[in-house]
Amino acid sequence: MKKILTIAGSDSCGGAGIQADLKAMSAQGVYGMSVITAITAQNTKGVFAVQEIENDIIRKQIEVIYEDIEVDAVKIGMLSSTEIIETIAQTLEKVNAKNIIIDPVMVSKSGYYLLKESAIEALKKFLQLGTLVTPNIPEAEILSGMKIETEKDMIDSAFIIKKLGVKNVLVKGGHRNDSCTDILLTENGEIVKFLGERFETKNTHGTGCTLSSTIASYIGKGMSIEESVKQGKNYITKAIENSFSIGEGVGPVGHFIELYKKAGVDYE
Repeated sequence: MKKILTIAGSDSCGGAGIQADLKAMSAQGVYGMSVITAITAQNTKGVFAVQEIENDIIRKQIEVIYEDIEVDAVKIGMLSSTEIIETIAQTLEKVNAKNIIIDPVMVSKSGYYLLKESAIEALKKFLQLGTLVTPNIPEAEILSGMKIETEKDMIDSAFIIKKLGVKNVLVKGGHRNDSCTDILLTENGEIVKFLGERFETKNTHGTGCTLSSTIASYIGKGMSIEESVKQGKNYITKAIENSFSIGEGVGPVGHFIELYKKAGVDYE
């Protein structure tokens, strides 16, 4: 079994962050491990508080995993401060981490800023370690410094982001009203488009976490970047189609929908 590590924040309602990552990884048949960078107090209606984990504990979590277990890929999620970003960068370089997939989490769906503005430049520098970065359109706008409205804008922003040092860039198109197409810019400069299907649902909590963790799982299995993104796109599309409500706000995607149905949950 391949072993995949997620380095991210904890979501107390289980729809995003570490919890979504581990669900997505398990659904792909890999063994998920976690390094927690922050604890959030949140529910389906929003994020209400964040407590960062001390740098020494973050560092030690990474070190002891790599001392004992072969890590086949790493998914990076919420990194809230410059200090945390630098600590993780130094530690990943120390342990010679491979297959690093970065989901540049910045703002929650409820509008809570999960990345401090002062840490944006540190995050841009951190991309140099990345095998792949997976920004949505608002994140890509911040990383590239340009407004994104069209598919051409997505492609242009991907080239700008790639110049920050990351090998591959996936700009996700879900925030566009006219298209759900994702754009992959590969290491050799090839553009690959992944067409998407839009579903009428408010329950999209954890989509970015789920997609990046799924891609990391397939990269860890030895698949190419393009095939890993394809598998990730297929999985998240089905998960959004089978999303559901658990509270009054934005519900989670269906990570284990077949298991839920098999367990007798009245899903419909």
